Amino acid sequence: MLPPVIAPSILSADFARLGEEVARVLADGADWIHFDVMDNHYVPNLTIGPQVCAAIVPYARRDGVAAPIDVHLMVEPVDALVPTFAKAGATRISFHPEASRHVHRTIALIRDHGCSPGLVLNPATPVEWIDEVLDDLDLVLLMSVNPGFGGQAFIPQTLAKIGRVRARIDRHAAGTGRLIRLQVDGGVKADNIAAIAAAGADTFVAGSAVFGQPDADGGYRRALDALRSMAKPN
Repeated sequence: MLPPVIAPSILSADFARLGEEVARVLADGADWIHFDVMDNHYVPNLTIGPQVCAAIVPYARRDGVAAPIDVHLMVEPVDALVPTFAKAGATRISFHPEASRHVHRTIALIRDHGCSPGLVLNPATPVEWIDEVLDDLDLVLLMSVNPGFGGQAFIPQTLAKIGRVRARIDRHAAGTGRLIRLQVDGGVKADNIAAIAAAGADTFVAGSAVFGQPDADGGYRRALDALRSMAKPN
């Protein structure tokens, strides 16, 4: 298992001071910044675009080093936005296979633009989607809520699905030596992250579990420390 990564989702941050929020969670122990892009077409919500991504890049630094910006595209179509987000400073770009006509081509496009590609599976998307493209992925993201809104409750059936994807990733790693991260997004909190990690996840998106805490008295750091402590593999 790879060491755990905690990626706060700025969907739950205070947008009136977004740069400050990004800088704060990284200073308080976050590993990545998770950047949710919704288009009111593929999902029933509208969020942020590449201009906002570019605007947070100067704040996405920890100890003088750029921190990864983990872009999750909940949009359809996908391909036109890949170069734009790569130029805006994305480090990783993940997308939903249902939103791409040619999944392998979209993965190649992401890598050609210097980003790490990831594939996202919704709660009802079969895990078999990854079988034909696992050689080309750096990350598989399992949605543990139906995408579109923050603050939803974790879907318990996701735990079994995490195990099935973990088994595929481990078999692939045994044969190729390639390490692929398994990320979970949706309802991740201190009281369930241990079970999510035990099921096989190593990368955790947390929105309200971090940004829902009062920052003034060190709430972000305490939330991040609690998540990391519970996510450590046994």
